[in-house]
Amino acid sequence: MTRLVDVTPFGARLRLPRAIDIGRLLQLTMAMPRQLRVFDHTEDQYRVWAIVRNVKLLEKQKPKDDLVEIGVAFIGKRPPSSYQEHPERRYEISQTKLESQVWSTREDSVEQLTEVVSTVDKRKQSRQMIPVDVVIDVFEGDQLVMNEQTVTENISRSGAAVFTAMDVAPGTFVKLTSERYNVSVLSVVRARRIGADGITRLHLEFVGSEWPL
Repeated sequence: MTRLVDVTPFGARLRLPRAIDIGRLLQLTMAMPRQLRVFDHTEDQYRVWAIVRNVKLLEKQKPKDDLVEIGVAFIGKRPPSSYQEHPERRYEISQTKLESQVWSTREDSVEQLTEVVSTVDKRKQSRQMIPVDVVIDVFEGDQLVMNEQTVTENISRSGAAVFTAMDVAPGTFVKLTSERYNVSVLSVVRARRIGADGITRLHLEFVGSEWPL
């Protein structure tokens, strides 16, 4: 349960206590004003599928405060047909909507690359071999379960590889914080691998913001 920050016929902003990845699908159920609906004008509850378009990390003052604010685009009454077979896939907007329609979607090809990051380098931006002291906070749902002070092996505006002693699985959300840069970014673990030197690395993709290089 949450509250809408704002809403239009084609999308909304809302806050959540747990992190979520850009491109994920959500089904929202809400008492949407009927004049803003695209379908189901006579139903009490408006049930609409939406795609996460952006994610903003919030500063939590209390443990029960929300972690992120997200922006979503409504895509219709039903999810894409491929969602039933592969609910883990990410999607993106495929074309410009018309005034009377919701957005349409296509599968995000990036999702297929994240599982092979250790063998095929498909990064959009080159990594800089810069060691930055950082703190990794690991989230499980809406709970902070562990943290670690470590250093980056390399970093770019959109991601980083960091040395770790933690057993963190791909798909886990973490917050990467640097006192030197005075920045915190929400990240998702795309891969975990052990290098030739025997040290484990986490390959992180930043979600919703860039690193200030």
